[in-house]
Amino acid sequence: MAGSSAVLEDSSLLSRLDQTLYRIERVFGVISGLAVLALMLLAVGSVGGRNMFNTPLPGYVDWIQIAMPLIAFLGISYAQRDGGHIRMDILIGQLKGRGLWLAEFITTLATLILIGLLVWGSWAHFERSFDWGSPNWSRDSSIDIGLPLWPAKLLVPLAFGIMALRLVLQLWGYGRAVVKGLERPVAVPLVKSAAELAAEEAEHVSALNR
Repeated sequence: MAGSSAVLEDSSLLSRLDQTLYRIERVFGVISGLAVLALMLLAVGSVGGRNMFNTPLPGYVDWIQIAMPLIAFLGISYAQRDGGHIRMDILIGQLKGRGLWLAEFITTLATLILIGLLVWGSWAHFERSFDWGSPNWSRDSSIDIGLPLWPAKLLVPLAFGIMALRLVLQLWGYGRAVVKGLERPVAVPLVKSAAELAAEEAEHVSALNR
C-alpha cells in the first residue's frame, strides 16, 4: 500500500541529521519485525510440542514478556518519521502555510513533553530492576524460567529516547517552516493529496502485476 505522507530531503544540516537518524530507526524497525517473526515461530513450536509430544515450549510466556518491548516500542520513531501514526486531521487538515506548520509545531512539542516524561518514568523503572550485585544483574525475573527483566525494561527508555530525538528534529523542521514561510519543508512528514495517493496506489499495483 502506498504511504500517506512524504519526507523531503536536501543537503541541509537538518536533512542530513534526519537521514542519519532514519537509518537508526530503520534498524530498530527491522529488529521489531524480527521479534514478531520470532514470537510466531515460538508459538508454532509451543503449540506443535503440546499437540505432538504433550510438551509445550518451556518459558513461552516468559519470552513473550521479554519480546513485548521490541514489538511495541522499537518501531514508534520510524513510524513518526514517516507520518505513520494515526492522527485526527479534521482541523489541521484544513490549515495551510504558516498556520499548518505552527499547529504541527505545537502538537509535536506537546508530544515531546509527554515522551520526555515517559523516558524519565521508564528509566526509573529500569533502575529498580537493574543491580550490579545481583545474579544476572537483575532484582526481578520472569516467573517460569527466571529470565532477567532489565534488558526488556531498558529497551523502553531507549526507544522513547530515539523518539525524542526524532521529535526534536521535527520541531526544528516545523519551526524553520514557520519562520521562513516554507511550503514544503524538509525532515517532516508532508501529507499527500488524494490525487497523489491514487497515483502511488496505481503505480504500486502496476509494479505487482509486472
